[in-house]
Amino acid sequence: MATPLTVAVQMDPLASINIAGDSSFALMLSAQARGHHLFHYLAEDLNYRDGRVWALAHPVTVQRQQGAHFTFGDPVRLDLGREADVVLMRQDPPFDLGYITATHLLERIADETLIVNDPSSVRNAPEKIFVLDYAHFMPPTLITRSLDEARAFLAEHGDIVIKPLHGNGGKAIFRVGADGANLSALIEVFNNTWREPHMVQAFLPAVAKGDKRIVLVDGEIAGAINRLPGEGEIRSNLAVGGSAEKTELTPREREICAALAPELKRRGLLFVGIDVIGGEWLTEINVTSPTGIVAIERFDGTDVAGMIWDAIEAKCTRA
Repeated sequence: MATPLTVAVQMDPLASINIAGDSSFALMLSAQARGHHLFHYLAEDLNYRDGRVWALAHPVTVQRQQGAHFTFGDPVRLDLGREADVVLMRQDPPFDLGYITATHLLERIADETLIVNDPSSVRNAPEKIFVLDYAHFMPPTLITRSLDEARAFLAEHGDIVIKPLHGNGGKAIFRVGADGANLSALIEVFNNTWREPHMVQAFLPAVAKGDKRIVLVDGEIAGAINRLPGEGEIRSNLAVGGSAEKTELTPREREICAALAPELKRRGLLFVGIDVIGGEWLTEINVTSPTGIVAIERFDGTDVAGMIWDAIEAKCTRA
């Protein structure tokens, strides 16, 4: 059995999660079963003083009982460099200045404590930007704030999808058909809502057959599920009503994973979820707070949480 680790989990409020499908909770259950000591804190509880980064954190125990799924101890001032072996950075986006600031603070202790995922890499590899390094696997893609550019792209591809560049969970994804109805209004709303450019992609009809989430652990394939869109939807995210089913990987998907693996390992991106449509089109590389491990275990019986802890424990042992 591995030496017990002190694990600080930076995530959203535990009271608000749905334990039936929450990957962070599954990681906490797995860590606790291995004898590791858990602490929970919010990103807003991070502090810096006199060269140290610390959080007001609660010792926590967890159990599979919704509504009574966690018990907090009295909060303590936890020095994340000296007193924690591992920090799991698991708060959900938005990937805003608060998120970015948390990565800067955690980066200051990265030579003392294992941060999963590496904070500088999380900051420098946002989901819909990092993926551009692998454009040859992607559907035709435009990043712009320009209505004229979006119209030209629509004219070329006939059917497009527009989504926020730093969105998550399937939120604010719109399909625009060949007639361009509402394209100008949609770009206006996006430009008024977000200062950054937006992602425009050719619509992939194959999304009707699902959007595959593939989880990689330290660059290795851990498992996958196929997420099917709900009735009348183009979005297959489980958070917006999609459903999951068992799946197998295509040769093209394995090729994509093999291409990504060296860079994921180099960047310290230990837990990553990629999205692939139609067995061939890479759309996102999720590094901030990937999900899907509970559904994979349900369909395949694969203990992905255990694989993640095996990788973490190996890195802590080498350190």
